[in-house]
Amino acid sequence: MVIILIGALLGFLAGGPLGMLIGGGLGWWLGKRLRGGLLVGRGIAEMQRQFLDSTFAVMGALCQADGHVSGNERQVLEQLMVRLRLSESARASARESFERGRASDFDLDGELARLSRLTRGQTAVRQVFLQVQLSAIAADGVLHPAEHEMILRIARGLGCSAAEVEQIEAMLRAAQHGGGQGTQESRSSVDEAYKVLGVSSEATDAEIKRAYRKLMSENHPDKLASRGLPDSMREVAEQRTVEIGNAYQRIREARGQA
Repeated sequence: MVIILIGALLGFLAGGPLGMLIGGGLGWWLGKRLRGGLLVGRGIAEMQRQFLDSTFAVMGALCQADGHVSGNERQVLEQLMVRLRLSESARASARESFERGRASDFDLDGELARLSRLTRGQTAVRQVFLQVQLSAIAADGVLHPAEHEMILRIARGLGCSAAEVEQIEAMLRAAQHGGGQGTQESRSSVDEAYKVLGVSSEATDAEIKRAYRKLMSENHPDKLASRGLPDSMREVAEQRTVEIGNAYQRIREARGQA
């Protein structure tokens, strides 16, 4: 209302009654745009808060899937909070969410349904979520069958396929091991690279290039942030683009293109 009055006053001073009408209209339009921007900003902030809450709650359920939470898994929880640069209050909330997920009455499917609505149409954001979950259960070096079954259940609940889970696992292995040095390791590294890009080794050069460009576009940290990924997870998104780029380079080298 204040913006409309200011616009009308300025318009009147500049052009009389007609200027007042024009100025008031411009003030109304500007006020509407500003209110819309504030609502969008608040909406993204709420999405980010809910995303983090679900991240740690589902992680608690996942780590509890084999019957107990190992010391290594708790260590990963603490390391993740450090990596995400969470404040002390945010860490306390994350621990509460983790314990909520561990509880026997935790509604995993309900949590996933809420997160699915929150991230509707945002495939890359969902994949970042899955990547964080996989990192947690890989902490003790052993993937328990119950944990594997639950990660697939989580993927299904978010609308992600088993192939996407395999793609994320390949990214994590690539980040952990890097490029191989020996012949066998190099061959394995190239095989992993195809999985990272989500393409077959029989794909044409053009198909591989399209897959690479599509993944780089979808996983750009700024784009993910605008779609609700918390700023604290930017490093995870950046690491994904690094691994996508590394995978593409390994494939090009294997095909004699670099």
